Amino acid sequence: MTDILKTLSEHRCFGGVQRFHEHPSREIGLPMRFSVFLPPQAAQGPVPALIYLAGLTCNEETFMVKAGAQRLAAELGLALIAPDTSPRGPAAENIEGATASWDFGIGAGFYLDATRAPWATHWRMESYLIDELLPLLATELPIDTHRLGLFGHSMGGHGALTLALRHPGLFKSLSAFAPICAPTQCPWGHKAFNAYLGTDHTAWQEHDATVLMQNQPIAPFPAGILIDQGLADKFLADQLHPALFEAACAGIGQPLELRRHAGYDHGYYFIQSFIGDHLAHHAKVLAGRAA
Repeated sequence: MTDILKTLSEHRCFGGVQRFHEHPSREIGLPMRFSVFLPPQAAQGPVPALIYLAGLTCNEETFMVKAGAQRLAAELGLALIAPDTSPRGPAAENIEGATASWDFGIGAGFYLDATRAPWATHWRMESYLIDELLPLLATELPIDTHRLGLFGHSMGGHGALTLALRHPGLFKSLSAFAPICAPTQCPWGHKAFNAYLGTDHTAWQEHDATVLMQNQPIAPFPAGILIDQGLADKFLADQLHPALFEAACAGIGQPLELRRHAGYDHGYYFIQSFIGDHLAHHAKVLAGRAA
């Protein structure tokens, strides 16, 4: 590992290692942080990796601390990577509007490149993830970048679905917890897209998983997509709209397992309950796809 990555902390975990890193980002123009769990198998060579995208108000620590994923990841030989959700620090957080009632400056990057001032300077999360973080992982960590899976929660579920569809072939497996499936049709999406992209709704559609799926020429994930949704989720009716994504998948023949769970809400107790199924889903798809 070179000097480009600053190790903030390191912890032994289920025979592997849990680390938290910071590095200067050329795409964001500010320091960025991410966390990584390397399973014991990584000591022997590159391992498949799952990139997890977190939701609103979260950061690079949230998933690693709350999801309880490391034990099974160690058994399956999967690395886990969780980037931060947005730019941080005074240069980002002092932007006018960043301290509004719903905080664009704290944990709400929406995994896209903003095109509207003042956000366009630092809010370049898609380019950061695809063009900077993934190559960095390939050079700095024992990660097999030919075996990458992508998943996320809420806003991060939106990011997982849209980035996987916008970058065909880069991610071999895909899943999500309670994703924002149609942001062009919900208040969260309207607020974020107006701020980051302006009023051109054509640009909005380029970051809407339902629209992107409708426009696919063939099923992009023939091994299937897994989505879990709690039916006691207070955001289900107004913000998430999984049925719209389900219909889009059906329309092009994309296999989708959309599981609806009575009594479960939007939080990490829900994610803890089904994280094992998601890791198993990705491990099955990624098996045998070595470089």
